[in-house]
Amino acid sequence: MTIRVVLADDDALMRAGLTVVLDNATGVEVVGEAGDGLQAVEVCRARTPDVVLMDVRMPGIDGIEATRRVVAAGLPCRVLVLTTFRHDEYVWGALRAGASGFLLKRASPERLVDAVRTVAEGDTLLDPAVTRELVEHFVLSSGASGVPSGDDARRVAMLTQREIQVLRLVAEGLSNAEIADLLVIAESTAKTHVKRILAKIDARDRAQAVVLAYRAGLMLPGATRTRE
Repeated sequence: MTIRVVLADDDALMRAGLTVVLDNATGVEVVGEAGDGLQAVEVCRARTPDVVLMDVRMPGIDGIEATRRVVAAGLPCRVLVLTTFRHDEYVWGALRAGASGFLLKRASPERLVDAVRTVAEGDTLLDPAVTRELVEHFVLSSGASGVPSGDDARRVAMLTQREIQVLRLVAEGLSNAEIADLLVIAESTAKTHVKRILAKIDARDRAQAVVLAYRAGLMLPGATRTRE
């Protein structure tokens, strides 16, 4: 199956370069482009891509608002945020708005293609450890208390103790295979746990699960990792 991609970036040269890389990759096709956030939403509605590569800093509405509108519209595409900086407050906002992950613009062509495929599959989070680092950075800088909102508490309360344990491991950046190894269960069982967790907390993917884990106070920035 071909992965359909929309590019949203106000830099025409960047879009041209991304198009060359993606169109030359097996099973990937660029089906639309946008030069600003509003156009990105319109193109996603019209072209129904699997993945949209979304620059966060664009004229008109930025990538955060565009991501929010794409998610709110119930469009099937997953948003992969493009950023220049590793610690970018816009990226944190985009993750909270519903983005599935992020990618640095200086990533290699091979990394770009792998990122698109990973996000399209929806089973794993792109660069989980780096995303965790990003979440921690902005949780700390925002001075968040770790006290969950009513909605966050309600979503977490739906989980079993085992599922809370698995959610914490997901937030630490562990893959299904690593979770299975740590808990001494089959990888298929770990995958089933993760899918049930995402369904119960109404999260699109692991990126959203990581955000919820921190907002709900299940993870504390800078805490010792299970693997350490």
